[in-house]
Amino acid sequence: MQYRTLGRTGIQVSSYALGTLMLATVMGNAPEDSARIIHKALDAGINFIDTADAYGDSEEIVGKALEGRRDDVVLATKFSRPTGQDPNHQGASRRWIVTAAENSLRRLRTDHLDLYQLHRPDPSTDIEETLSALTDLIRSGKVRAIGASQTPASGIVEAQWVAERRGLARFHTEQPAYSILNRGIEREILPAIQRFGMGSVVWGPLGQGLLTGRVRKNQHNDLRRAGMVHHLTDERRLDVVEQLVPLAEEAGLPMTHLAMAFTIAHPGVTSALIGVRTMDHLDGLLTGLDVTLTDDILDRIDEIVPPGTDVGTLDQAYQPPALEFPSLRRRPLTARAAA
Repeated sequence: MQYRTLGRTGIQVSSYALGTLMLATVMGNAPEDSARIIHKALDAGINFIDTADAYGDSEEIVGKALEGRRDDVVLATKFSRPTGQDPNHQGASRRWIVTAAENSLRRLRTDHLDLYQLHRPDPSTDIEETLSALTDLIRSGKVRAIGASQTPASGIVEAQWVAERRGLARFHTEQPAYSILNRGIEREILPAIQRFGMGSVVWGPLGQGLLTGRVRKNQHNDLRRAGMVHHLTDERRLDVVEQLVPLAEEAGLPMTHLAMAFTIAHPGVTSALIGVRTMDHLDGLLTGLDVTLTDDILDRIDEIVPPGTDVGTLDQAYQPPALEFPSLRRRPLTARAAA
């Protein structure tokens, strides 16, 4: 197992991190099976576990599984996504951050969080408000480091600037989506992360299932028949997969190993999240831990998906409000008429 420094925190984390969304009981796993997966990952050298308060009962499952092993784990969780119907049980306000942190500490059965992350940008809350609350959590000893997820490059810069000007703790990490199919962060996000000495914990290295080799063009498999997610039926993404399959075969690698090795090869990537649901999934990925790609293979991947480009979009990708709501892109009719 490779270990890398998480930004400038001095914390050493494994190049594979265990994401635990799929270990929640709502995903079909029994808690005892999820615990065995967590223990197997730890035994294999993975020391970095990531969860969130919005992942069903994932925090409870992780907390129980880590009893007796907590000190050996870099434990990360996230806040800001809705956890109920109350409009204040979400977001990045001080009011919610303090409450959410206490709730996560209780569910995870620990007295501190190694990494506490803003799950999604919250345009309705001033970033100074968010950083101020997180700074207080660090000073209280309840949080060791702080991070964010899916932040635009401009947001990364703004947060660093505000932290410096106001004497607040700065974000130590960023958690963007990154895979062979989604390389857009190479254009601005990863350079910004590197420029500010942040760690990056990337999610979706397997293209949310497309880079496993189980989803192929013109084949009716269970995932596509179920109509689970749009990106599994995106013809643009499927066309790229068809070009990657023979490349992986030529390299003598399973598709999953090709995809994971590509992701952690970037110097701006600290760790890649693996979101497994079964022991077989975990075992299959663990056998590729030592795989490294030659420059020739990386060059050929660049030819298939040019650096800094995305092929389609992930269903869980964050969209800025101005892209989601037309009213934010258009002046009122009266103003347009006057113009």
